[in-house]
Amino acid sequence: MSVLVFANSTDGKFKKTAFEVVSYGKKVAEQLASNLVVVTINAADATELYTYGAEKVLTVSNNSLSTFNAKEYASVIAQAAVKENASIVVVDSSINGLYLSPLVAVALEADYASNTVSAPSSINPFTVKRKAFSNKAFSNTVISADNKVIGLAKNSFGIHENIVSGALESFDPTVAVSGVKSESVERVTGKVTIADADTVVSAGRGLKGPENWGMIEELAAVLGAATACSKPVSDLGWRPHGEHVGQTGKPVASNLYIAIGISGAIQHLAGINASKVKVVINTDPEAPFFKAADYGVVGDAFEVIPKLIEKLKAFKAA
Repeated sequence: MSVLVFANSTDGKFKKTAFEVVSYGKKVAEQLASNLVVVTINAADATELYTYGAEKVLTVSNNSLSTFNAKEYASVIAQAAVKENASIVVVDSSINGLYLSPLVAVALEADYASNTVSAPSSINPFTVKRKAFSNKAFSNTVISADNKVIGLAKNSFGIHENIVSGALESFDPTVAVSGVKSESVERVTGKVTIADADTVVSAGRGLKGPENWGMIEELAAVLGAATACSKPVSDLGWRPHGEHVGQTGKPVASNLYIAIGISGAIQHLAGINASKVKVVINTDPEAPFFKAADYGVVGDAFEVIPKLIEKLKAFKAA
């Protein structure tokens, strides 16, 4: 028996989440006294995964899988699990991962535990800790089925080096024919994306208009952060919908989340609650966000942000 991990990649390059799920899979394999197998699809350099414990990497190279398709990718992962006699499959909780995991579970007749945040606390019975109620609570979930699919929440387990002498094996599965096919994919280029960012700088209607977003982008550039916004801002057309974070937008699980001019509606807080450190800057001391934040600044963003940028630049220069 083995543990199988799907290491997601974009344009042949692995994201940080790939290294995190491999690190997690290695831990689970150690707990089970089993081996870790990783499957990749059209990845350029799969040997990177040896650093995080991948003892065997199944490399799939297929031009028909150049754009993501949940049914086709799930079929590949399920076939890899059968080939390697894997009773546990680990997938990340990216948008693609959330589409994939249920399909993999159905194909393997497995139980599926989404939003998992830590290694199993018990192997018999197999018990994992998961986020619940929009990240407001945790649940300890027992998975009783022989086959298990685990969806690992982003930035929950961390990336851990565990260097091994791995081996590559070419894998040529049968690609399931899907009724839906992507013709093209448009991606944001030239800046840090919300999905990959350790730091996110987000702003709301307190910025008063799209013409004032220059200082948000400057602060993000200084911090090496992604820019984001609240739902009203994207609805007004001030910022692209791809930057909308919250329960109805993109979920954020960054190390640092800075909210500027955002009051903190419950839907927004639910979507960013998994972030480790939350900072709010708002003129209203009664804004709901202050109750959820780790640090708060009561002040005018048009005065605070330029001074913060100045101090950060001076700090970095020193």
